[in-house]
Amino acid sequence: MAPSVADITPAEGRYSSTKLPVNKAEDKGPSYPFYAPYFDVNEKEPPIEVFEHSDPGHRANPAKPNLLTKDAQVSHISPYLGTEIRGVQISQLSKEGLDELALYTAERKVLIFRDQDFKDIGPDRQIELARYFGPIHHHVTSGNVKGYPEFHVVYRDVKNEFFKDYFGNDRLNHTSWHSDVSFERQPAGTTFFFILDQPEVGGDTLFGSQVEAYNRLSPEFQKRLEGLRAVHSGVAQAEMSKRLGGPIRRAPTEFEHPIVRTHPVTKEKALYVNQGFTRRIVGFKQEESDALLRFLFDHIAKGADFQIRASYEPGTVVVWDNRVTVHSATPDFSPTFRRHAVRLTPLAEPPTA
Repeated sequence: MAPSVADITPAEGRYSSTKLPVNKAEDKGPSYPFYAPYFDVNEKEPPIEVFEHSDPGHRANPAKPNLLTKDAQVSHISPYLGTEIRGVQISQLSKEGLDELALYTAERKVLIFRDQDFKDIGPDRQIELARYFGPIHHHVTSGNVKGYPEFHVVYRDVKNEFFKDYFGNDRLNHTSWHSDVSFERQPAGTTFFFILDQPEVGGDTLFGSQVEAYNRLSPEFQKRLEGLRAVHSGVAQAEMSKRLGGPIRRAPTEFEHPIVRTHPVTKEKALYVNQGFTRRIVGFKQEESDALLRFLFDHIAKGADFQIRASYEPGTVVVWDNRVTVHSATPDFSPTFRRHAVRLTPLAEPPTA
C-alpha cells in the first residue's frame, strides 16, 4: 500500500520523546476498518469544474433557533474563535439548522461538537450532509475510502509505513499552518472532520483566526496588503506523492488569490495566505515576496492569543471555516497509538477581496 502525503510539508519533524504512554494492549486494528485509507495509483479524477456557490449561511436565522436549541450546551474557548457544543446532533439538523450551522461556523470559525453519532450514520448520509455546504473535494494525493473519493482519510499507526516519513525530517517545530486545498480555484469553505480512533495523549489540532490576524495589523499595513494577490500551489504536494509512490489523481493546480479576502456572509476581512501552499506574491520580485510572506507567516504562527487547541474525545466532530482560519496538526503522539480520522471538504466560492 502506497503512503499518503496529504497535507504533509517540510515543517513536520521527527518524534523523539520516550515519555509518552505506550499502548501495550493487543492491536486489533482500526475501530472503523471501512474508513481505512485506500490508495490506487491508477485512480484518476477530471479537473474541477467552475460552479456557482451560494453559502447556506445567507439563508440562516441569526438567532439560530434550529441549531442552538434549549438542549444545546455552548462553551466559548476564545473570544476570537472556537466554541464547544454539546446536546446538538449534526445528523438530526433540519435544512434550517444546517443553514444556521454554516452561519455559526463562519462567526465562531471553529465549532467542536461532542458526543456525535456522525461516525455511525454511514458514508452516504455523511456525504449528503457535507454536500449541503458545497461540492465535496476529491483530494489529489491522499488516502480515501474505496468507492468514496469524497473522504480524505487521516491515518497513523506504528505499522503504517508512512510514519517514518511523517516524522522523519530535521525541523525542530512540528507545526505546519495551512488552509485546506487553498491551491484550488474555489477552495474549501465549511469543513467537517470526525475522529474514529485517537491516541491517549496528543494528536490535537491547532486553529488560528485569520480575521484576527488581519485585525492586528496596523491600518497602513492593511492598506498595503489590499489588492495584492498571491499564488497558491499544489505542485509540491503532488511531487512528494510521486516520489513516495503515491497517487496523483489529476494535474496539480496553482491559482492566484487575494492576500486579504472577505467572507461572503459575515463580510469580515481575513488574511488568506498560509505556509503550506502560498508560494509567492504576484508582481513582487522574489526577495520582496519572500520577505513579506515570511513576516505574515511568522505573525500567523506566533499569534497564540488568537489560536486555540482542539482536543478529541470519542464522538467528536470539528466543523470549521477554511476561508477565515488556518490549522496545523500536532504530531506529538506516541507512534504506538493509532490516530484515525476523516475529513469531508466542501468547496466554496472563489476568494474575493
